[in-house]
Amino acid sequence: MIIKKAVSTIILSFIFFNISVGQTDTTSENVSDFVSYPFINFYADTLVTQYDSSLLIHFFNKWDQIVKTKEGNLNIIHIGGSHVQAGTFPHTIRQQLLLKNPDLIGERGLIFPYSAAPKSNNPIDYRVRSIGSFSIVRNVFDPHEVPLGLTGVAVITQDTLAELRIIFTDSLLKFETEELILMGYSDSSYIVPTIWIDSLEYFPTKIDTLKRRFHYESLHFSDSFTVRFNCFQGERFILNGFYLKNPKPGITYHSIGVNGASVPSYLRCENFEQDLDLIYPDLVIMNIGVNDASGPNFNPEEFKNNYLALIERFQKINPQCAFIFITNNDTYKRIRRKRKVYWRNNENGKKVQQVMYELASLTQGAVFDQYHIMGGAKSMYQWVQKGLAQRDRVHFTRKGYELMGMLFLDALMESKIRLENHNMNSYNGEL
Repeated sequence: MIIKKAVSTIILSFIFFNISVGQTDTTSENVSDFVSYPFINFYADTLVTQYDSSLLIHFFNKWDQIVKTKEGNLNIIHIGGSHVQAGTFPHTIRQQLLLKNPDLIGERGLIFPYSAAPKSNNPIDYRVRSIGSFSIVRNVFDPHEVPLGLTGVAVITQDTLAELRIIFTDSLLKFETEELILMGYSDSSYIVPTIWIDSLEYFPTKIDTLKRRFHYESLHFSDSFTVRFNCFQGERFILNGFYLKNPKPGITYHSIGVNGASVPSYLRCENFEQDLDLIYPDLVIMNIGVNDASGPNFNPEEFKNNYLALIERFQKINPQCAFIFITNNDTYKRIRRKRKVYWRNNENGKKVQQVMYELASLTQGAVFDQYHIMGGAKSMYQWVQKGLAQRDRVHFTRKGYELMGMLFLDALMESKIRLENHNMNSYNGEL
């Protein structure tokens, strides 16, 4: 069931977002831009759900319960490839969701210092400053050098002076952290990383050698922290990420992305479920598929089966977990022939769209049909022309990601109202 919404609502939301992040000089341009985007199906901005949406209803009911009782936590995981690692798309959703619900600002959750390694881009809401030498291992490659977990990536250092400083840059969202879990391990049990807050050094209060975690408590920071790895000569430390916690009730929006990742990339992460038990996901936003469908031998049935295997990993941790599937955006393939470059539309986008609807049906989930919203096949060209997508014809620009993030959030909030009303009417005997 699709409910049409007024385009003016989306325009105002996007204008408000630009004002909130300090882009007031582009507001008038944004208004005219929306009028000149006839190729975008704004009326398709909704979550398409099946008749049985009990898991989504369960998710929204838990949300309402937290609002009512001010107890408990709601964990959302947004997982994907480069669209997610870049951070603008998921952070737009995170930021606006929490700004609309300021009483539900929970913990920052899972983060990874991607840019500690050369040529790796970082999410937009925090910066990473590194001292020493780091290398990176990604789940894109099989085999990979070290075991990987939920983040799908690791940085490795053998530098005796190695340290990382994480600086949070979003002035609108201030996440308080009282406990930090460092996910990682060393070749030697004698290596113990320490956390520095200003000039204070914190040693782990607990070391879980089985699950490879270092726990640090009573930290109390919101803007930055530093980790020193304290490596011995010739010994290395493997870092899989950080989990930033506090005891506040609310919503935590985790984003997990690896450039170039496909569904099999995450299936080959040996410690995926081990790390996942830290989060206990209530909703998973599946944003994987562009890399799976980039080759000429794309097999929709194999793609579907891989997705079902990944879904099963989440369901083992929480059988009541709800799923939203984001279809691929329209993309093009770059072809070089006789020193000339040609662009060919990737027709696999339509096949991925169909699989996503099948997966939603099998999991009582929903579809955010990004492909349809964009305008379908060959719409990417118009997004590039309007400055909403990059010239590689695969990725959006920051403006395009922000727009798609606002559209997703609108769809999520509309679905919440619609399903709650439907559930109430069904309870009252109405159809």
